[in-house]
Amino acid sequence: MADDEKKIDATVSAEEVAAAKAEIAAEAGDDYGDEAVDGDTAASAGVKAGEFEVTKEEMSVIRAELASSKPYSKDPTVRRPLEYTMEKLNHVMEWRESAGAPEMEDLVHLANGPEDSPEALEDPAKLVKAKALAVSLNNASIYWHGFTKEGKPVLWIRCGRKPWYPNVEAEVNALILIADAGIKCMPEGITDFVVISDSYSPPPPVPTFMINVLKALVRGYPDRLNVLLSAPVSSIIQFVMNLLMPLMPGRLAGKFILKDSEDAREIMKEWLMHGEEDIPTFFGGKSEHDKLYPEEGYSKVQGQGSLKFDYFGMIERLKESAKEWEETQKK
Repeated sequence: MADDEKKIDATVSAEEVAAAKAEIAAEAGDDYGDEAVDGDTAASAGVKAGEFEVTKEEMSVIRAELASSKPYSKDPTVRRPLEYTMEKLNHVMEWRESAGAPEMEDLVHLANGPEDSPEALEDPAKLVKAKALAVSLNNASIYWHGFTKEGKPVLWIRCGRKPWYPNVEAEVNALILIADAGIKCMPEGITDFVVISDSYSPPPPVPTFMINVLKALVRGYPDRLNVLLSAPVSSIIQFVMNLLMPLMPGRLAGKFILKDSEDAREIMKEWLMHGEEDIPTFFGGKSEHDKLYPEEGYSKVQGQGSLKFDYFGMIERLKESAKEWEETQKK
């Protein structure tokens, strides 16, 4: 038996697989095949004040989420019923509230500051959560860098940097934080993103983590993902996809592409804004991602707290790349 298969057998039991299927199906509920509402219709519907704590920035993210969703009808002249609009809007807001999405930006600022700051001393439990988030970010296993030729931001996943025994809550929080940051940096008119996963030497699959990531995609970002390219293909990656694919809504399952490294490079050459120049070194290209997003022990960027990942630099670079892409559209 191959080493990868041994890791899988030691990590996931038949009972866990069955539990995963049941839990994801229960979580998805009626939304599993439904389509969401758009931002303009949601805004016209209105939201009853006081039901959710929603800042102006948070509402902009929610409206953007809705704007990216599929139409209610193939006929663009058919407007959504008000009840449908309100139901879907509330589903998005309820998920973001329950997942703690509105506080993720506060947590990363808290993790970047001193532990004896007034904010940290006032809420020790929040500081613990912030430090756990920082730990998940510090390995630089997920980050935004660059755009495609179509203006979609690219989310890079470095599977080999993921921990073998992750803090599931903190890892999902990091995903929510990073996803929202990228959405806010999208050029006008762009509503979805591309994911490219360096799937060399992934850790053993952790069912609880996979379940929660899939929940986040299904409930929080179902129409945000344009496509996910994963390379190379190992037995662990095949196992993960074989487990998750049957659990996904059809519109999500069709967005996953598994390729070997050579084929992936050709695809990246076609997708990425600067073509071959943007292919990273870990895929045999020239772009040095590790200078900007090194492993934790090599990071030279650090504030006064536990955050070592260059989160704020990532956002600035993404904004600059967005402006560069917008300039190319004027020519």
